Amino acid sequence: MSRVFNFSAGPSVLPEVVLKQAAEEMLDYKGSGMSVMEMSHRSKVYDNIIKEAEQDLRDLMDIPDNYKVLFLQGGASQQFAAVPMNLMKNGVADYIITGQWAKKAYEEAQKYGKANAIASSADKTFSYIPDCSDLPISEDADYVYICHNNTIYGTSYKELPNTKGKILVADMSSDILSQPVNVSDYGLIFFGVQKNVGPAGVVVVIIREDLIRDDLPAYVPTMLKYKTQADNDSLYNTPPCYGIYICGLVFKWVKEMGGLSAMKAHNEKKAQILYNFLDSSKMFTGTVEKKDRSLMNVPFVTGNEELDAKFVKEATAAGFVNLKGHRTVGGMRASIYNAMPIEGVEKLVAFMKDFEEKNS
Repeated sequence: MSRVFNFSAGPSVLPEVVLKQAAEEMLDYKGSGMSVMEMSHRSKVYDNIIKEAEQDLRDLMDIPDNYKVLFLQGGASQQFAAVPMNLMKNGVADYIITGQWAKKAYEEAQKYGKANAIASSADKTFSYIPDCSDLPISEDADYVYICHNNTIYGTSYKELPNTKGKILVADMSSDILSQPVNVSDYGLIFFGVQKNVGPAGVVVVIIREDLIRDDLPAYVPTMLKYKTQADNDSLYNTPPCYGIYICGLVFKWVKEMGGLSAMKAHNEKKAQILYNFLDSSKMFTGTVEKKDRSLMNVPFVTGNEELDAKFVKEATAAGFVNLKGHRTVGGMRASIYNAMPIEGVEKLVAFMKDFEEKNS
């Protein structure tokens, strides 16, 4: 069977060349006589894999020397707890609620201190990013928290919030490596890798060194202390070795593609093809305010649930899979991450045009 065009929001499409290389190295990684899946995380061979992955990520994102890069487990959702546990000195944090994941992070933070929702777009089903130019930032806030790109609702920050000098923390799970990032704008960035970087099971934390504390409350688990992980170069316990290896291959692929500026141009071109069609279509409409549209996740509807279901069914049969929208919003969603080729978006739009002609 030939490969489908996979529009899943995560776990999602990976670059074919990466999958082929992983397949070639499955039984024997670089003459070691074994798979990366089988080797000790304490071995010299594996140490090279994780160090090279970190260096490639540092190169791609131009990560300053005073930031640590941690390869961890537990996915982004575990960071919803780890962030307040590690960063709440005053026990106060401000959250901007632009979707389900920001809301979950906000709810989790309430267990460890006072979390304030200082802005929200819930009033219009998270279809826009609120104005963040003059927010009621708490004077004693330890940080301001955002979800940079909203996978479910298809919105993305084009300008960062004015945090009035407070540390900015960002969940970048669904748009990391899709465009250049000025890391020093943030105190901490984290991302689950299963959308744009690798297989599920790895979360990467990029944290400014002065935020790594030793004076944490006794209840903070050893494994969730950034200091534990930083002091041990992400090798305090057995890391998700194979997942990190795949991430490393993806970092090299992004480098070969020309880095993050080239990735952004590639992603803008893809998104434009789909958004241009949605803006001209009489059947399909996008659900997000134009100024806040994501380059990664594109939700759309026909306005008729039965027609939506018919579209998803026929698209799947035609080889365009995982287009059903998230259960909380319905409709459809095309996730067009870095590894989705332009051809996939062009063919999807051709299919949508054909469906519209046959069903209007």
